Amino acid sequence: MHFWPEFSAWLDALPDTRFAPFIEYDKRFLVWWGLLLFCCKLGSRRQLDFDLRDSALPVLANVNRLAATRQRTLPVHDTLDHFLRHLGSAPLALLRTRMLRRLVRMKALDGARLLGRVVIAIDGTGHLHFARQHCPQCLVQHHDTHDVYLHMIEEAKLVGPGGMALSIGTAFIENTEVPARGGRDAEAWKQDCEVTALRRLLPALKGACPQTPICLTGDALYACRPIIELVEAQGWTYVFTFKPGRLPAAWADFQAVLGRSPEQTLQITLPDGTRQVYRWASGVTVEATNHRLYSVNAVQCEETTAEGKTTTFAWITNLPVTRDTVGQIAMKGGRCRWTIENQGFNLQKTSELHLEHAYSTDPDGLKAYYYLLQIAHIMLQLLEHGSLLRQLAATQGKTVLTLFGSLKNIARRLLEDLRHGLLPEEPRVALQIRLDTS
Repeated sequence: MHFWPEFSAWLDALPDTRFAPFIEYDKRFLVWWGLLLFCCKLGSRRQLDFDLRDSALPVLANVNRLAATRQRTLPVHDTLDHFLRHLGSAPLALLRTRMLRRLVRMKALDGARLLGRVVIAIDGTGHLHFARQHCPQCLVQHHDTHDVYLHMIEEAKLVGPGGMALSIGTAFIENTEVPARGGRDAEAWKQDCEVTALRRLLPALKGACPQTPICLTGDALYACRPIIELVEAQGWTYVFTFKPGRLPAAWADFQAVLGRSPEQTLQITLPDGTRQVYRWASGVTVEATNHRLYSVNAVQCEETTAEGKTTTFAWITNLPVTRDTVGQIAMKGGRCRWTIENQGFNLQKTSELHLEHAYSTDPDGLKAYYYLLQIAHIMLQLLEHGSLLRQLAATQGKTVLTLFGSLKNIARRLLEDLRHGLLPEEPRVALQIRLDTS
């Protein structure tokens, strides 16, 4: 594989607690079998049996070629589930980390850096929901007529060129402790939440990428002293959405400082006619819960489209804001937080990746499938944004989307290639793949 030449070795290093005498399928083969479930966007585990398990087609030869194995038969979907229950989710999380570290080291994603820093968007989202309690770790929402049991996730996605959102860190929002007594004790018991999960996620992310300069971007939920202190304790920078309702006193101070600093203004006109007016201030005062004061830098952008519609955006940051950096902070930092929603959560939920589908009944098995989905989505994004597809489309005078019609059709083409064609062997000459930054 072009981006991960050590991928097979990483798969060999995965632990395997299956009973050795009964092992029929190599773990490399089964990991690829699981990745193809998502790369081909099959939608459910059972669909593996219907779309890929056909001995009359070259699927077996293709998966053997991907996994560098010599399997003689194709597994049923329960074989994959059995393997993942033995493997567990933690080794797949480590595999994902290795893949992202490799992309960072080879500078494949440098086009999206902000002032030399890797930009990582953070946010929480729903993963699964049930009408009945699925496991002791379920979160619960009480409604007038019913209760809803949830599994949620706090996610960190590395922002890549062209708006890619590559999963690099995950904290599962779940109740690891349950109230021992009822009544007021139960009512006082607090469930796990996004902010608490972030307290676990950031140190883990620091451990995975200790030397990488990182800038976090997120919505106004994270624009508070405890989170800012946690971010700065890792030695990182941040760009968080700034709203008057979240920090009303700080917003008032920001507007007052802007009034005293009219020279700190920059106007930019984009190629499509959109006009952006940036204003910024340093030393904006924020009051913490302990009544101590601290200061942040703040940026405001008034954006007016060619049709005359004006929208105001604002962010707080610990990056130095100047005439030379304000536009980068806004566009590569603050505005990029939407990639985790659009290219990340929304695409994974509304496409055939089916993020909200329960691929297993085992709690840790659910996490294992989640990591497989994230790894597969990383691969798909690199394929979609890579220069190989662009070159193929250019030979027919088209763009990638006009050639294939949609991202869904790219997955369908991949499925048909696995079913009806023989994948080429690894090229003996080095390939250069460039990522689309548009």
